[in-house]
Amino acid sequence: MREMATLKTSVDADAQLVHRADDAAVMLELAEEAQDDAAVADAAQEVDALDSALAQAELELMFSGKHDHSDAILAIQPGAGGVDAQDWAEMMYRMYLRWAEHRGFKVDEIDFTPAEVAGIKNVTVGIHGDRAYGFLRGERGIHRLVRMSPFNSGGTRETSFARVEVYPDMSDSEFDVVVNPNDLEIETYRSQGAGGQNVQKNESAVRIRHIPTGIIVTCQDQRSQTQNRERAMHVLKVRLQEMEDRKREAELRQLKGDHVDAAFGNQVRNYVLHPYQLVKDTRTNHESSQTDAVLAGDLDAFMEAFLRMG
Repeated sequence: MREMATLKTSVDADAQLVHRADDAAVMLELAEEAQDDAAVADAAQEVDALDSALAQAELELMFSGKHDHSDAILAIQPGAGGVDAQDWAEMMYRMYLRWAEHRGFKVDEIDFTPAEVAGIKNVTVGIHGDRAYGFLRGERGIHRLVRMSPFNSGGTRETSFARVEVYPDMSDSEFDVVVNPNDLEIETYRSQGAGGQNVQKNESAVRIRHIPTGIIVTCQDQRSQTQNRERAMHVLKVRLQEMEDRKREAELRQLKGDHVDAAFGNQVRNYVLHPYQLVKDTRTNHESSQTDAVLAGDLDAFMEAFLRMG
């Protein structure tokens, strides 16, 4: 039903564009015949509006990947930089939460581990909404922050890194991978709460390690150990399926003689807050000096630039 609704919206939008283009052509023809300045201005305004609508329609065509209309699973981990990196990871988490809120997407927390001093050790969330994965897939990679450290008494400039991973949240029917139970190490532990009466006394949180690949998945947001185990297994299958899909794509590109993109772990975007303010994507060269707006979730222009890059 969701796929049908998406396709219907696409077909209706295409028909509307054709209809508007025909109307604009008639308006232009009548304005030329009448030599009416007001009619010419109205026709020009309609052409401008049609141009904007066409640009939006072209953007929609960029969501042509197999999972582009799927929900997404987003994971953030701090990299080099100690406490600054852990704080940067939490800043990024807030940035994506606000972006999702702006778009009306629902977010559910799968795993959240706070750091001892400030920031987070890791976070994994599900982001639910049409084209969530399509928008977010370009965020995968290393994000670099340059700023005056709030945790350094010397007031020095520090560089921090955080890694973003994005996966399409597939349904069970889409999984090709088969997980052998003998390949799993499963541990349980107490969920990390806010302390006091909120301390989890039961070992409801679950950590699963897939031995052949070394992938580790944790889940502690559900109420019971069984629910956390099911959710963790689902995320593990998503990651294994995405790994298998990427492997197939790389093999196809190699057979075709295309360049194999190995930029998964490379730096994709720089956020400079000192000595000047600039956010710049290293792949598209799209940039913005409105750093506060970007960190408050204004990411659409960066995501669209990546989509248009193809």
